[in-house]
Amino acid sequence: MHKERKSPLIASGLLLFPLLISTPAEATENGSPTTPAGVYDFGAGMSPPATPFGTLGIRTAYYSTNVQKDRHGDKVNNAFSLDVLSVGLAYIRMTDQQLFGAQYGFGAVMPFFQMDARLKVNTPFGPLRFQEEVFRQADLQVIPLILQWNLSRNLFVNSQLQVQAPTGDYDEDRLISPGLNHWTVSPLLNATWISDTGFEASSSFQLDFNTRNHATDYRNGVEYRHEFAVGQHVGPWTVGLGGYYYRQLTDDDGPNLDHGNRARVLAVGPAVSFFKPGLPPVWLHAYKEFGARNRAEGHTIALRMSHSF
Repeated sequence: MHKERKSPLIASGLLLFPLLISTPAEATENGSPTTPAGVYDFGAGMSPPATPFGTLGIRTAYYSTNVQKDRHGDKVNNAFSLDVLSVGLAYIRMTDQQLFGAQYGFGAVMPFFQMDARLKVNTPFGPLRFQEEVFRQADLQVIPLILQWNLSRNLFVNSQLQVQAPTGDYDEDRLISPGLNHWTVSPLLNATWISDTGFEASSSFQLDFNTRNHATDYRNGVEYRHEFAVGQHVGPWTVGLGGYYYRQLTDDDGPNLDHGNRARVLAVGPAVSFFKPGLPPVWLHAYKEFGARNRAEGHTIALRMSHSF
C-alpha cells in the first residue's frame, strides 16, 4: 500500500549541486530536480584528453535557499531553510577509439551531500517544526558513452548518455534524503565556440527521463535544462557570465496531484575559469536563481577542478 508522504524530501546529483526542498504541491517529487544544474560552464563542449589512466575531477558546491515559490511564482507562506554542501568525485576516461567519427570515452560520478533543512508549517492546531541534518552518499551516475568531436580549431562538440542509479541513501519518512529511489536516463549535447579573439560561448542541453519511485508511487515528468556561459579569454583566464534555465516539459504522475506540478527557474551569475598546460584546470561560479515556479529559489557557489593522469 502507498504510504502518505510525512515530510518534504530532497534529492540528487552529479558533480553536484542544487537541492531543493518543497511542499507536496511542488514540481517533481518534493520539488527536487533529478540531476543537478550548474555543472557545465566554460569549456562544456571539450572533453579531457586521452591519457593512460584517465582524468579525476572534484566539484564542491554550496547551495542555500529560504524561499519557496508556488505555481504562480508567489512566495509560499511557510518558514523554511535549506543548506547543502555537496562534494562530487568524478572519473572520465577518454580513449583513442573512434565511434561515429568521434573520440570515445566513458565515466562515472559519485556524489556526497551534507544537508541541513529546517521547516515550520502553520496548521489550525499550531505550527509544526521539522529539522534534519544528514551527511550521506547520493545517487551514482554512470556515463557509458561520451563522444567528442573537435570540428575545427574554434568549435568543439560532445554528446553523452548518463544513467543515474538509485544507490544513494533514501528514507521516505525523513525530512531530507540524498537519494531519489528511482532511475534516470539523460542524453546530453554540449558545445563550445571560441573566436580567434578569445571570445567564448558554451552551452549544454540535457533531458531527464525518470522511472517511478515505487516507495511513493510517484513519477517525475520529463525535465529539461540549458546551461550556458559567455566570456573572454585573457591569458590562462576566462571571465564572464554563466547560468542555467530549468523547466519541466511534462506533468508529474502520482497520488493527489494538482495542475501537473511543472517547475521552472532561471539562474545567472559571474563565472571564471583557469587553464594552463601542466596545471589542473579550475572553474568557479556563483549563480542567483530567478523566476522560480513550483520549487525553491536560492543561490549557489561552486568550485570544480580536475587532473589528467
